[in-house]
Amino acid sequence: MQSQQSSFILHHLKYILSEHRTVIGFRWSHAQSWGATWVFLFSSISLYFALSATLHILLLIFRHPTRPVPCGPIPALHSLAMSLISATILAGSLTSASAEIRDTRWLWGRSKTPLQWLLCFPLGTRSSGRVFFWSYIFYLSRYLHVIRTFFTILRRRRLSLPQLFTNSIPIVMSFLWLEFSQSFQVLEIIFTTFTNSVVYGYRFWTELGLPTASYPLVANVEIILLALNSICHFGVLFLHIWGGGCNGIGAWVFNSILNGAFLIMFFKSFIKRRRIRRKAMESTATNVKSD
Repeated sequence: MQSQQSSFILHHLKYILSEHRTVIGFRWSHAQSWGATWVFLFSSISLYFALSATLHILLLIFRHPTRPVPCGPIPALHSLAMSLISATILAGSLTSASAEIRDTRWLWGRSKTPLQWLLCFPLGTRSSGRVFFWSYIFYLSRYLHVIRTFFTILRRRRLSLPQLFTNSIPIVMSFLWLEFSQSFQVLEIIFTTFTNSVVYGYRFWTELGLPTASYPLVANVEIILLALNSICHFGVLFLHIWGGGCNGIGAWVFNSILNGAFLIMFFKSFIKRRRIRRKAMESTATNVKSD
């Protein structure tokens, strides 16, 4: 009986994630999809920069620089919500990609494998159907992701322009995926949502005051994500040159440039954190010796 109930629940979840008419019938449209215009994209990013700067200036004027603003349980709830949303998008992308491969594999013959399809959409692919529905949900979730910036400003009283750009880059990239039916987006969504579900779950854990990891878990997970993305980018380039072409390659090139900029900013931040941590450890060791 319990096995039948579990099977029914799994079947129902699979239907919702990949077979529901809303998922199958999705079509990226400037007129019908919320947030699907270039004006909305640039306006929202400009608003994000303006609100961040305004909040920082107001705090400088009306609150002492050394006094952080208490946020209560809101950051923890945001981390929990983002972890659950990322896990849902991950499950939806996996089941939808599996369903698309099942339904369209007969068209490929022996010319393409599922991995090749995940890396390189055929020329003429349009942004419609299952995987693009979850790509659209992922794009919308990027706007929820930037809310964390305001917690940083309120708590640490710090506004970092590179951080604003770092948070804006994923919004632009996910918009390009849909606008140009860009290849490789399914794998990148799977990698990113898996990473986000772990990272935000860990942040929720620490926000509750529970023990932290003895190593930089968030940074290590992000490094693994960047390494996987880099490997797959070479795969896309190989398939485009020697495999007959990949859809949305122009957007992919621009995406790669943005990824490169993100990579540079990430490693600069990572190296800076490592130096600060090393100096703190050296200072602690010096104090212990002096005692």
